[in-house]
Amino acid sequence: MIYFDNAATSWPKPPCVAEAMTHYLAEIGANPGRSGHRLAVAAARVVYGAREAVAELLRAPDPLRVVFGANATEALNLALSGLLRPGDHAVTGSMEHNSVMRPLRALERTGVQVTAVPCTPEGSLDPGDLAAAVRPNTRLIALTHAIDLLAFSGHKSLYGPMGTGGLVIGERVDAGLLTPLKRGGTGSRSEHEEQPEFLPDLCESGTPNAVGLAGLAAGTRWVLAQGVERIREHELALTGQLLAGLAAIPGVTIYGPRDARRQTATVSFKIAGLETSEIGLRLDDEFAILCRVGLHCAPPAHRTLGTFPAGTVRFGMGAFNTAEQVAAALNAVAALAQEAR
Repeated sequence: MIYFDNAATSWPKPPCVAEAMTHYLAEIGANPGRSGHRLAVAAARVVYGAREAVAELLRAPDPLRVVFGANATEALNLALSGLLRPGDHAVTGSMEHNSVMRPLRALERTGVQVTAVPCTPEGSLDPGDLAAAVRPNTRLIALTHAIDLLAFSGHKSLYGPMGTGGLVIGERVDAGLLTPLKRGGTGSRSEHEEQPEFLPDLCESGTPNAVGLAGLAAGTRWVLAQGVERIREHELALTGQLLAGLAAIPGVTIYGPRDARRQTATVSFKIAGLETSEIGLRLDDEFAILCRVGLHCAPPAHRTLGTFPAGTVRFGMGAFNTAEQVAAALNAVAALAQEAR
């Protein structure tokens, strides 16, 4: 079996992830920050260790400004709904995921103004167009890889478990202006009926997913040990091999920049004469290649690419994929394309 769905969630995980989660469940198991006994303290150390690991990887100077949640979607909702008010203006691009677009469109109905800057058909954005969209009341720019507020999912390139993610709040952001998505018990300032105003407690209510954060810490430490550049070079080699191979197959259309160094290890394509859903099903059934087809929860991106509403076939590669797997996948695509001609 070849797993090419790493853009949805990475798999397999490094063995240390399951080991860390099993250790937490078997040896710790207590509620972090809610009691003063030894296991509660050990649990709190696990959670803070996850903050430190994420902060180190993302070069955030203060681990306490790493706010955990269920995923990047929750983090994006916190950033957007927490900072934007009626009368504010937000700028985004035409390639953004629904985890950005849907909260923005909901806020638009409350009086927030939204501008989506058009991208080119290959998905690139002209910084000059972005600057021209800024107004005096522009409060926030929401784009893939922006700076002051960084939302992340733990279950993708950090190789942690599902149900982990968060928001890194940059030093220039006044946390006092941030409205939390939820309020409740934090284990701190329990004598007050008002939400604590300091980070991370301002934005973290309820018992955290401590066992998941143990896995996230292990996954993040694994990435740090491997080295981001080493993983990137491996993915670059696979992406270059895949792009070159797909380009040589008659009937295959590749979307995006078609340049491994200008993209992630995620490649979208179509085969003339075949529906994307059929391609995905046959790759799974006949070749044991697992991928993602359709709109990938990003309809504006596919409108920009000209692939709406059918979408594309997406191969998402990761650290555990190999050149041999890419070669096998290319042979499978070639066989399907030849049959469709």
